[in-house]
Amino acid sequence: MNRYATLHDIESLDPERDHQRICHLLAGYEFPWDMTRALEVALLRTFCVPSIAQLLDRTGEFQHQAQKRYDDTGIVVAEVFKQGYDSPRGDAFIQRMNAIHGHYAIANEDFLYVLSTFIYEPIRWIDRFGWRPLGETEKLACYYFWVAVGQRMGLRELPPSYAAFDQFNRDYEAERFAYHPSNQRVANATRHMLLSWFPDPLRWVVNGGVPALLDEPLLQALGWAPSPPWLQTLVKSALVSRSCWLRRLPPRTEADFFVDQTIRTYPQGYTLQDIGPTALQDRLNAP
Repeated sequence: MNRYATLHDIESLDPERDHQRICHLLAGYEFPWDMTRALEVALLRTFCVPSIAQLLDRTGEFQHQAQKRYDDTGIVVAEVFKQGYDSPRGDAFIQRMNAIHGHYAIANEDFLYVLSTFIYEPIRWIDRFGWRPLGETEKLACYYFWVAVGQRMGLRELPPSYAAFDQFNRDYEAERFAYHPSNQRVANATRHMLLSWFPDPLRWVVNGGVPALLDEPLLQALGWAPSPPWLQTLVKSALVSRSCWLRRLPPRTEADFFVDQTIRTYPQGYTLQDIGPTALQDRLNAP
């Protein structure tokens, strides 16, 4: 079967009208692993903004429950990709996310920036390391998908085009990325969580390899040292080799969304009522 068969199907769709279907295929079939890795980079980028990192630092979620915070975010994103934002289940998870956010004072511009990373970080990652680059239809679909989610979050002044939101993302980073101790504390807690996924003998390699995928402004804002050049070359070569190998495989026939895997925080499964900071759950789950 042609590895590019799904791409041919996607290219026959309209990116504005069919964006939910396109993003479903991208996240569950074409690039499930890459989408997850890219959203991990997106998470780190949000820590480079002191106004965002200080709020996360104050809540203590990443210092004390980093795995749950990571998993809850992954679940909400995957449920919306898998079910669609206008399905009863997808809408329920968006409303849960809105209820959580409602307990904090978050600026509209910060919300817009976080939303923009969900559009552009996967696109940039896949263009660098995916088994094929994304087509124009797929890129536009990502924009329309997340703008629709942003509308359901009540965000204001959503940029009116793919190019405008991309420019907002770049301008915001140029203006707002700056080192702050809160950035580093939250990022270090997340890095420690990532290392916990690997056996002890591999952790030193992973620890040194994480910065190899990050650009200089991000590293500076997090207070992280760059990886040595040899390790940067090794990590990037391994990802390029993976993409070459994937091109030779047949297309995926079964979905592999984040929620289709065993989730570390919820090995026995989860419910909507599990999602959110432990300290808020009584209020979130009150009738």
